[in-house]
Amino acid sequence: MPGADAGPGSDPVPSGEATSGSDPAPRSAPAPRSAPASGSAPQPGSDSALGGEAMPGGDAVLVVGAGPVGMTAALLLSRWGLRVVVLERRSERSVIGSRSICQQRDALDIWASIGARTIADEGLTWTTGRVFYRGRELTSWRFAAAGPLPPFVNISQSRTEEVLQDLVDADPRISIRWSHEVTGLDQDACGVVLHCASGASVRGSYALLCSGGRSDTLRTALGVDFPGESGGDRFLIVDLRTDWPGRETERHFHFDPPWNPGRQVLIHPCPGSVYRIDWQVPPDFDLAAERADGRLDARIRQVLGDRPYELLWASEYRFHSRVASRMAVGRVLLAGDAAHVYAPFGARGLNSGVPDAENAAWKIAFVARGWSPPALLATYDTERRAAALENLAVTTATMRFLAPRTERERTRRTDVLKRASIDHSKADAIDSGRFAEPYWYDRSPLTVPDPSRPCAGRPPRGAAQPIAPGVIVPDALLPHVPGSRQTRSSDTSSSAASVSSSEPPSREAVPNIAAVYGETPRLAVVPNVAAVYADDSNHRDEHNQNDSGERITRLRQLLRGGITLLADPSLPRRELLAAAREATAAPVTCPDPGLIKDALPDLRRGELWIVRPDAYIAAILRNPTPETIAAAVRTALGHRLTSP
Repeated sequence: MPGADAGPGSDPVPSGEATSGSDPAPRSAPAPRSAPASGSAPQPGSDSALGGEAMPGGDAVLVVGAGPVGMTAALLLSRWGLRVVVLERRSERSVIGSRSICQQRDALDIWASIGARTIADEGLTWTTGRVFYRGRELTSWRFAAAGPLPPFVNISQSRTEEVLQDLVDADPRISIRWSHEVTGLDQDACGVVLHCASGASVRGSYALLCSGGRSDTLRTALGVDFPGESGGDRFLIVDLRTDWPGRETERHFHFDPPWNPGRQVLIHPCPGSVYRIDWQVPPDFDLAAERADGRLDARIRQVLGDRPYELLWASEYRFHSRVASRMAVGRVLLAGDAAHVYAPFGARGLNSGVPDAENAAWKIAFVARGWSPPALLATYDTERRAAALENLAVTTATMRFLAPRTERERTRRTDVLKRASIDHSKADAIDSGRFAEPYWYDRSPLTVPDPSRPCAGRPPRGAAQPIAPGVIVPDALLPHVPGSRQTRSSDTSSSAASVSSSEPPSREAVPNIAAVYGETPRLAVVPNVAAVYADDSNHRDEHNQNDSGERITRLRQLLRGGITLLADPSLPRRELLAAAREATAAPVTCPDPGLIKDALPDLRRGELWIVRPDAYIAAILRNPTPETIAAAVRTALGHRLTSP
């Protein structure tokens, strides 16, 4: 993609950690966070409550790793009302380096659903991408600012983790146990026991391993292989702060520039006048030596010229491309770098780890609550490993172009670049990376296929998937949503969202699903809108309007409270709800079709879309009957699976 994602898929960067060659130079990030008091690390051997016994409320889900994927998973699990214990080997969080910087729209959407809309708001979206060959520009393109969320943002992984950490610290259902390095595990029909280097053991109902690429010990304990390959060349990353007029929203990709002959350089703008520069460097590159003799400064000057700069961080890495042989083993699931690592160009590391977390969280929650059978957990492997293999194929093809290993690959790259330098219309053949995109679950056992709407597989570059069962519902603005709390930008109350007629709200209310489940398990509270969407389309609240008198929210805000029915207005809504609720004890909602029809241009007359808790379409039914609705809902929730 037009982005780099160093950290995931790179060496030596386990998830959430800085590399050994990193530079703790001053930056505007806050100081490293110590373990919070609520999750303070006990002295080795002192935590008798964890000595292999069930913890208080021993149904807690265990998450290994407090990186961005682990914290996202914890927040998603808590959103479903489950207690979560996060085990992290470090004693405190490191706030250093950009690492994984490019966060794609669908990851931003998931984060917004757990209250982390700040990531999208604070990130920087570059608008123009430029590609150069030997100093000559070959092509450029601009992004249209369409959609309720940006297509992506650049923001440091450190800041992303800080936002998530604040939410975790404020959540009474989540505790982080720092200085708990997990070195082994056991599981049985009732739960999972994680064994720590300190001698402590922690028991829970399920475990989600988000422990990074260096999880060999835990993968081995599960009988999981991690096949793949490692790159030859290394990459140097530098974060620096400088004033660079005209470059604040441009990404530059240089092939074979005079100041890095035979290799490439990528320059990304980030918030706060920070720029991230990636150089491809030889296998024997020595960062410490370049620092010592001034070559690092000379290298930077070749890019910046004589403008002043502040060096914030420098590191080097080698990329890896690997996918676990299994991502689900009984009650233990693997997510993020623990399950897959990729070459960085394409930003498919963290952007695939976040959907891993969502897919795992809703399935664990539905099994734990008795809404789905245990066999549902195996579909996590079916769906997310297919996504991992797709990401591997895309990033491997990119790296064959960026870092060719054979004479044939080198000749092809040179030929493509030379042709593009002569005829810019040939520039589409240049592979500098493909944007991360949501995967499609058309072959999942939870999906009901529709021959009239076949899934097209990988879409053309830059295009969206056509609507089909197994595809995520496209997001859209809903300009007339009763009950959504939107205010004018002058309103500074903590619950207000600053909006304009052309901008989405800057923060979203988070569904308090857990609180409602304990009282009325058939009703999921969707952010501030469920009640009026379902029951009172005439509700009006002058404080919920923007300057144009419109209420604004996003379609996907309505789709993460359980099973959602998106219906054509010609269908009998109450009968649809009754049929779906007869099929499951899980929450079911059906937003008023008249209110959302403009956000669903692909919804055909007489159609009903049955949407899963992760906003994916499980089935598309035409002129549905109670029997076909019940069958599709039960399929979506795993009730037609064969028990493991």
